[in-house]
Amino acid sequence: MRKQDLSNYKLPLNWERGNNVIFEAIWVFLFRPIVSSFLPGSYWRKIILIIFGAKIGKGIRLIYGLKVKFPWKLIIGNFCWIGEDTWIDNLETVKISDNVCISQGVYFCSGNHNYKKSTFDLICKPILIESNVWIGAKSIIGPGYTVGKSSVVTLGSIVKEDIPPNCLFNNGEKSYF
Repeated sequence: MRKQDLSNYKLPLNWERGNNVIFEAIWVFLFRPIVSSFLPGSYWRKIILIIFGAKIGKGIRLIYGLKVKFPWKLIIGNFCWIGEDTWIDNLETVKISDNVCISQGVYFCSGNHNYKKSTFDLICKPILIESNVWIGAKSIIGPGYTVGKSSVVTLGSIVKEDIPPNCLFNNGEKSYF
């Protein structure tokens, strides 16, 4: 029988938040709520994220409701659209390449826990979205996975494997363009 003992939980020795606690507190309490707000406009969201260490290209559309855990672990290429209520839970780097459309409510999960260990160890892995990808609304991208160039992840899909280039991924089913 599986048993977890959270009293023995420890962060992984090789994992780092990526910034000091004061910088992170300023982000969490002052600027993350502003970036997530319903105020219109992409430019000012982009500027705030860049100030906090995100690397963001040109021609970006960032819609209201965007949540970013650690901007300093975020890379967004040129001409990307990030839809409302997207949550980039980036305990590790999330890289979104050029010409990518992220639809509403997509969740990027770069960290999870090892349910096989009683200590519930944290597992963090980067996520890569290659160029010319469309990720449909309410999809979930799991830790450590790549969505290959020119692929489409359909509405509500859960990505728990690498998606090859030129692939239509529909809830675990793959077909190719």
